Amino acid sequence: MTNKKINGILRSLFNCLIPVLLAFLAGAVVIAAIGENPLEAYGVLLKKSFFTSVGFQNTLHYAGPMILTGLAIAITFKANIYNMGVEGSLLIGAFFAGIVGANLTGLPAFPVKLICFAVAIVCGVAFAMIAAVLKVKFRADEMVVTMMMNYALAKVLEYLATTVFRDSGNGYVCTPVVSDQAMFVRIFGKSRLTAFFFVVILLLVVMWFVMKRSKLGYEVTAMGKNFEFAEAVGMNVGRKIIIIMAISGALAGIAGAGWMMEDQYRYTLTFSGSPGLGWDGMLIALMGGHDPLGILIAAIFYAGLKTGADSINMYTNVPKEIVSLIQGLIVLFLAVKFISERFNLIKGGKKRKEA
Repeated sequence: MTNKKINGILRSLFNCLIPVLLAFLAGAVVIAAIGENPLEAYGVLLKKSFFTSVGFQNTLHYAGPMILTGLAIAITFKANIYNMGVEGSLLIGAFFAGIVGANLTGLPAFPVKLICFAVAIVCGVAFAMIAAVLKVKFRADEMVVTMMMNYALAKVLEYLATTVFRDSGNGYVCTPVVSDQAMFVRIFGKSRLTAFFFVVILLLVVMWFVMKRSKLGYEVTAMGKNFEFAEAVGMNVGRKIIIIMAISGALAGIAGAGWMMEDQYRYTLTFSGSPGLGWDGMLIALMGGHDPLGILIAAIFYAGLKTGADSINMYTNVPKEIVSLIQGLIVLFLAVKFISERFNLIKGGKKRKEA
């Protein structure tokens, strides 16, 4: 490995760690302001999330879908395609995988799960294709299109869950529970970890190969650096956009189906949580520098924050909302970095200084 590559890795690591450290520092100030010990609170958070068997397994459980949504974001962002529709692909994939899983009761478990994943992939890809085609054919801004589509889809799914597919036996809005054959069973009893996490790791390895060793991966990098140059050297950029968005939609759909079959078991109006697994994936992709291994580490770390939130509230006098504050600050600091890169604010500032 050359010194240039090592310096690049260290620079990326530094850029990703700074927002996290700043967020924890700000959180420590708030904890100290309410009269509690920040080191004690952070010690409980880390210990219960990473240094106990059940806690670490639960962290891996929550990290699974976020790894996939992080990869779904990364492959598009790395190609300079700002796909904000990962949350939508996840939701529609989960919704229809759940409907199919609830109605497939006469087949063995393995084919039922495969069918649910296939349905989720088709739905996730179909949702992503709308923005992809609009961008390729009409030069529509994919960031605006996908953000608007997310909210439209959420309302459509809310209507379907409230009327057509509602489970009438429940007192709140939800779809029927998926069948036992569609459920991923917990492996170690006390923890929530299921076999779906190992499916995620397999997909992570595949995406590492795609992004780092395949022709498509090099084309993604070329598109990310300069769209016009990629077209000038003969690359069919429109076709690549369709392929990249399809991969992104498929990964998000699988994430939604997996979360449905391993944790939620039915679609509710709060299925993806707040702000949502797709939006969490964006944060994780930025933290991980759009690199598959970085995304793995970032997802496990971010899931650890969620796992440890209840422990902070239980073992200290610090409210668990402090974790939400830290997460929000990480988003804020990473957003500054993302916006600077998106609109070349840093480069523009340097050019003005040089002039």
